[in-house]
Amino acid sequence: MEYSITNMFAEKMTENIYVKAFAQGVETEQRELPPVVSVLMASYNHERFVEAAVRSVMSQQGVSFELVVIDDGSTDSSPDILERLQREFGFTYIRRENRGVVATMNELLSLARGKFFCSFASDDIMPADRLKVQSDYLKNHSRCKACFGQIHLMDEQGNVNPAPDPRYVRSIPKVKFEEFFLGKKEIHGCSEMIDVAEFRRLGGYNASCFQEDFPMILKLLHEYGSLPVISCSCCHYRIHGNNLSSLNSRETINKIYAGMLKAIEDYREHPLYPKAVRTFKTAWFSALAYRNKGEALKRLPRLASFSAGFVKRLPKLLIPSVFLKH
Repeated sequence: MEYSITNMFAEKMTENIYVKAFAQGVETEQRELPPVVSVLMASYNHERFVEAAVRSVMSQQGVSFELVVIDDGSTDSSPDILERLQREFGFTYIRRENRGVVATMNELLSLARGKFFCSFASDDIMPADRLKVQSDYLKNHSRCKACFGQIHLMDEQGNVNPAPDPRYVRSIPKVKFEEFFLGKKEIHGCSEMIDVAEFRRLGGYNASCFQEDFPMILKLLHEYGSLPVISCSCCHYRIHGNNLSSLNSRETINKIYAGMLKAIEDYREHPLYPKAVRTFKTAWFSALAYRNKGEALKRLPRLASFSAGFVKRLPKLLIPSVFLKH
C-alpha cells in the first residue's frame, strides 16, 4: 500500500483517543436520530440467503436508515444467523412464532421510525445506493407518497441478470390505477419506497389477503391515481425453489390468482371491475394451461369468458407446454 501525507495524518489521528471518542460519539448520535428510511424485513426459513440479504442492506450509503427484522417462526437456522448479525450491526431484531407475511409486515410497519419505508425479502440482494436514490426522489417530489423501481432477476447461486426485467421497464415513468387494474402495466412489490405516515393513514397492509404487495399497490394507486416508476435498480430478486414466484404447482397458481381476485373485490364499484375480473381469470387460466392442463380444464367453467384475451389463450390447452411461451 502506498502512503501519502494524508494517509499518515489520518493514521495518526485514529491513534488519538480523543478523536476515537469523538468518532464513536458521532456514530452513536447518528444511530439515535430518526432514520430517513426504514427497511422492513420479514424473515422465514432462508438460512442460505438471509446473511447476504442483511449485509446488502447494511452496506447502503448516502442516507440514514434503519433495518428492522422479524423472524416469522423459522424452523431452520435463520434465527441463529440473524442473532449473530444483530450483534454485529445492531439492527432491531425480533424472533417470534409464525403469524404469516401480512401480519408480520403490519407489525414491522408499526415499528418503523423512518419517514419512508421499503420492504425487503430475506432471500434477495439490495443493489448499492438504492435507498439513497429512492429517498432523494421522494424528497425532491414531495407530492409523491411512493415510488417504485426496477428489479434484476437472480438465480439461486447469486448470478444476476445484468438487464432489468423488461416487464417493469415498460412501466417507466408512471403507472395509472386503470393500467394496473387491467394488467396493462406491472409494478414489482420488492421495488417500493413509501411514505410511512401516509401508508399508516391508509390502513397498512390488507389483513384479509395472503399477499402483501398486490393489494398494497392497488391501494396506493387508487388513492393517488398514478405512481412514479423510476429507472433505479431496487432489488436483485432471487428465483429459487422456495419462493412464491417460482412455485408452479397448481395449488400455488390457484392461491395467487384467487388472492388477486379477492383483492380487486375492494374496487367492485369501479366501472372497470367486470373487465378486471375477466383479465385476471384469463391470466389464471393461461398460467394453468402452461403448467397443469388438467387443472386448467377442470377450472375452465369458472375461468372462461367470451373476451378476446381468453379466446386467444384457449388453444394453449391443446399445445404441449414445451412449445408455449410462458
